[in-house]
Amino acid sequence: MDDQPAQNGFDRAAAVTRSLLGYGVLAGAVYLVVGVTLGLTRDGFDFSQHALSLLMLGDFGWIQRVNIIVVGLMVIAAAIGFARALAGSAVASRAAGLVGGYGGCLIASGVFPPDPTAGFPEGASSDGTVSGVLHLAFGAIGFVALAVAAVVVGGWCARRGETRWTRYSYTSAVVIVVGFVAGAALATETAGVVALWVAVVAGWAWLAALSVHLYRIIPHPDAHRRQST
Repeated sequence: MDDQPAQNGFDRAAAVTRSLLGYGVLAGAVYLVVGVTLGLTRDGFDFSQHALSLLMLGDFGWIQRVNIIVVGLMVIAAAIGFARALAGSAVASRAAGLVGGYGGCLIASGVFPPDPTAGFPEGASSDGTVSGVLHLAFGAIGFVALAVAAVVVGGWCARRGETRWTRYSYTSAVVIVVGFVAGAALATETAGVVALWVAVVAGWAWLAALSVHLYRIIPHPDAHRRQST
């Protein structure tokens, strides 16, 4: 970043970085609000039996597809923010690449819808398709990428002496992986759906929390406000 704007006037680079990190806070909220709203309005959808990705199927399924793809783009924007905020550290490219990989997998999951499961949509064939397999594959890769990102950033926090953030990142990584594995293994049971929900919420919560943490590390772009904090 240019040091001169950081000392006098407005630091445009800091403003851009903070804006990009803001997408990491918004992404999970957008995904959950749109998904839950659709789930409440779709006949036959049961939150205890069906994953939100199933809303890509049937009537108005395009809305959930757009939701997932747009959120994936938001995660990629946040990944760029991670790279800028962590610039100069050994983990910058790895953390950004992993978070960006998660965003890319979300987009791919939005392109390839899942197969009908547990009677949703009603009357749809539950025969396996290539699209369904790809949806699961990209979902698995995405969850692993996000979990590894949490481990990488957790290590960065540890080197900075940020014990609470280190523990939170490592714990989130475990919850994301265990929740996804349990959800995949028990996909047709309530316990599996609950486990998947836990993994999803834990992942979005970690991304939002770390985006806020990095946001606060970046100096305020306005020189006057920067000097007063």
